[in-house]
Amino acid sequence: MSILVLHKSNASRRGHLAKAAEYAKKNGDRLLLLVKDLTWEKEFADVAVSVDTSDIEATVAAARALAASEPEPIRAVAAFVGHSVPAAAAVAAELGLPFVGEQVARKVRDKYAMREAFASGNVPQPAYGLARTLDEAVTQAARIGFPLVLKPLIDNDTGYFRRVDSVAELTEHFPVVQRGAWSGIAHNPLYAWMVETYNSAILLEEYLPGAEVSVESIVVDGRAHVVAIHDKPVPMEGPYFVDVHYATPSRLPAEVQERIVESTAASHRAVGIETGAVHTEFRIQSDGTPKILETAARLGGGPVYQSVLLSTGVDMVAAVLDVASGRTPDLTPKPQPTPAGFYLFFAEKAGRISGISGVEEAGRNPRVQELSLYRKVGDAVDVPPRVWQSHGHVIFTADSDDGLVETFDELVKSVRIEIE
Repeated sequence: MSILVLHKSNASRRGHLAKAAEYAKKNGDRLLLLVKDLTWEKEFADVAVSVDTSDIEATVAAARALAASEPEPIRAVAAFVGHSVPAAAAVAAELGLPFVGEQVARKVRDKYAMREAFASGNVPQPAYGLARTLDEAVTQAARIGFPLVLKPLIDNDTGYFRRVDSVAELTEHFPVVQRGAWSGIAHNPLYAWMVETYNSAILLEEYLPGAEVSVESIVVDGRAHVVAIHDKPVPMEGPYFVDVHYATPSRLPAEVQERIVESTAASHRAVGIETGAVHTEFRIQSDGTPKILETAARLGGGPVYQSVLLSTGVDMVAAVLDVASGRTPDLTPKPQPTPAGFYLFFAEKAGRISGISGVEEAGRNPRVQELSLYRKVGDAVDVPPRVWQSHGHVIFTADSDDGLVETFDELVKSVRIEIE
């Protein structure tokens, strides 16, 4: 049979496609790939077709043509990036294959619809509201209270998430976030629908203090299986919120982790996810209550996949493809998890990269399992709120939780991106 992967070029997902190719070869399957502006991705697929997965109609047409020309029937559809989930849902519906439904795919990309679903499902979450104008924002702030967070309603590949602590800050930053949230995203598959529905609104949410965690799950026949919980040890208090460091297994108390697992399953039910990989994030309150930030019908971004694999032994890419293919995934973890984590590199200021130092030193560290750079000397880079993607990552393991902390501290000091 053939497995069809819909993708948007992303250097941090190279390992995902490499594993998908390995999986297909092992099972005697053909790997088909739909992605815009094909470059390095071609090496992993039996057939690779260039199509913009933001254009759902064009993607469905390309998938239909591919199915007609393939010597083997397409029996599975998968996506490893959130951007491609709506198109993958449409393709799966066209071909009659398992995936999240088209309405669910839309809901998990529409942050207000997601909040409404959580509310209907009684999933603990921050207070929230919509604002199209500054006056509406001030009214919502009076109800929600400060501090609060301004957020785009739709993912737009930028960092336009901003904490504001007063009416004065809200007045200053609301138009900036609103403009940034809706600019440059016409390529998004849900853009036209979102503009018509929300008319340039942005989301206002209660700011939640507390530790933040990332939860990676596989849903099989409607049942959620939590594979790993990553702590985010570097506090994210604003004004912008950028992931820098993940570490697993979680060091939270067992009873709090149990509540996270329960809330994760409840969030999946609330938005209607009944199959595939899910990435969910929470903030843990002082009484141990996990309050949900959001969920996504995909694997965790960047090096989350490798971190989970190194720690638990569970291969989530293989699990996604198993579920999509009608096979039973192996979700049995190692008896004892290995402390694992990663560090994401960012530039300290906007400009052009003049040098990247410490890479060779980091590579000699026996705890470092992978070091990947997405940018090179001479590239122009930016900083939040105009960008949220990192410029590289390093994945590492240790013999203990404390050893993981020590390794992170060493890497922060050694790997530097120099800007002119």
